[in-house]
Amino acid sequence: MPVRFRNVDASPSDDVRTWPYEALVICIDRGLVPDWRPIFAEIRRAPWGRLARRVERILDSREYDGATALFRLAIDRARERQDRADRDEVAARVRNAVARSGLTSARFAERIGTSASRLSTYMGGTVTPSAALLLRIERCASGDQVESE
Repeated sequence: MPVRFRNVDASPSDDVRTWPYEALVICIDRGLVPDWRPIFAEIRRAPWGRLARRVERILDSREYDGATALFRLAIDRARERQDRADRDEVAARVRNAVARSGLTSARFAERIGTSASRLSTYMGGTVTPSAALLLRIERCASGDQVESE
């Protein structure tokens, strides 16, 4: 039987992002896997979003059990997946910037103030450049002067 909300101004069929805090507590405490699916879907969609943070607060206030472990795992995996996707996107932006510049990787690295081997780690996604360096990379790709002389 699906979870039911009592004394809460929401329905389990409502968009999970609109559920009040108490509805989330009820669903986590009394629901089953089918009831949790919309919560898991929203956590995957926005791993650091409002709902994920609310679920974390709920989990922090309860005793550790199977449901707590499952929700923590869902949050951790969603965040890891998003981190990988973000690193891949940054690596693609770096590769694209080098290609757009028309420079060799070695010359590009020199112009942005790093080594060719370090640039290679950025292009491969094993290391993520700082925000400042990413701006220099994108400026160099657009032909803006970035080296200091």
